[in-house]
Amino acid sequence: MVKETKLYDQLSVKPDATQDEIKKAYRKAALKWHPDKNKDNPNAAEKFKDCSQAYEILSDPEKRKVYDQYGLEFLLRGGAAPPPGENPFAGAGGAGGMPGSFQGFDFGGGMPGGGMPGGARSFHFTTGGPGGSFNFSNPESIFAEFMRGGGGGGGGGDEDDAFSFFGGGIPRSSANRSSRARGFPGADPFGGGAAREAAPEVTTVERALPLTLEELFNGITKKMKIKRKTFDETGKRTTSDQVLEVPIKPGLKKGSKIKFKGVGDQEEGGKQDLHFIVEEKPHPLFVRHGDNLEHTIDLDIKEALTGWKRTVTTIDGKQLNIEKSGPTGPGTFDTYPSLGMPISKTGGHERGDFIVKYNVKFPTSLTTRQKQQLREIL
Repeated sequence: MVKETKLYDQLSVKPDATQDEIKKAYRKAALKWHPDKNKDNPNAAEKFKDCSQAYEILSDPEKRKVYDQYGLEFLLRGGAAPPPGENPFAGAGGAGGMPGSFQGFDFGGGMPGGGMPGGARSFHFTTGGPGGSFNFSNPESIFAEFMRGGGGGGGGGDEDDAFSFFGGGIPRSSANRSSRARGFPGADPFGGGAAREAAPEVTTVERALPLTLEELFNGITKKMKIKRKTFDETGKRTTSDQVLEVPIKPGLKKGSKIKFKGVGDQEEGGKQDLHFIVEEKPHPLFVRHGDNLEHTIDLDIKEALTGWKRTVTTIDGKQLNIEKSGPTGPGTFDTYPSLGMPISKTGGHERGDFIVKYNVKFPTSLTTRQKQQLREIL
C-alpha cells in the first residue's frame, strides 16, 4: 500500500508497475508533451515537466521506496515530521536510521503550507554534509539522459519516433544515465553513498543526406541549415540556426559519412557532433553498383531477332550509338570502360564502367498463324 499515487498517475501507471513499464510510460508521455512538438500548446511544457520529474523519482528504486512509504510532500519538505511514534527512516541505515549523512533538508524559496499547487515544481535541497546542494534536473536534462541511456527505442508501435535535435537525426551514445541529474557533489543520499559517475560523453547525431547521381558524379558543396540548442550567458536554453557547407567529393558512395565536430546541441560534456550520411536518390536511367553504372535497353522480340539501333546518353552527357544487326539474347550486355562513376580513391581521375544491358520483351500471346509462321522460319 503506497502513501499516494500522484507520480504514478502522472505517468498513467499503477503503483506496482515494473521499471520497464515506468520507462515505457515516460517515453510515451515525454514524446507526447515535449515543448518542441507542442509549440502552440502552452500547457505542454508543464505536463512535460510533471512527467519528467515523476520519472526521475520513480526510476530510482531507493527514491521510489521513500516516496511510496511517505509521499511526495515528505521529499519536498526534506523530511517532514512523521506520524507520532513512527521513524520515517527506520531501517534505512546510519545513526538513528538516517541514510548516509543525510541529516536534513532545507527547502529553498519556501512553500507555504508545504503544499504543491498546480503539480510538481522544481525544488532544492541541501544536505547536512559540507558544501553543495541537490537540484532536480530540468525536464530537458532528464529527457536527454533518458534518450542517451537507450530510452528512445522500442516504445509501443503507436508512438512517434524520438524527435531529432536536428529535425530528423538520431542522437547516438553509449553513455548511461548518470548521477549528474541528481546534482549531488558527493554521494546520493538515497543511493547508499555511491560515488558520482563521470559526465556522459557527447552524443553524435546522424542525419541522412539524399543526393542525385549527378551530384555524386560531379561533386558539389551542399549548404545545409540546421537548428542547434545552446545556453546563453544567463543559462537560458536558446535555439539558433546555422548553415553548414557540406563538401561532396566526386564518386562518393552511399553510406559515406561527412563529419562535423561540435556543431550540435550544447550538453554538459560539450557540443554534439553531426554526421551526414550519404544516400542516393533513384535515377530514371541509371542504376549504380559500386563505381559502375548500368543502363537497360528494352527490345521487342522483332528487334531482338532482326537487329536494332539506339542512341544512349551517359551520365556526363556523351552519346553512344549502339547498333546490333543480328539477334540479341535476353540478359546479354555490353561494357564500356571508364564511362561510369568517378573512383573517389583516385580523386576522381579514374572511372568505373558503363554497362548496357538488354531486356527482350516477349509477346504475351500468339495467334495460331503466327505460331505456324515462326515454326517455319525458325
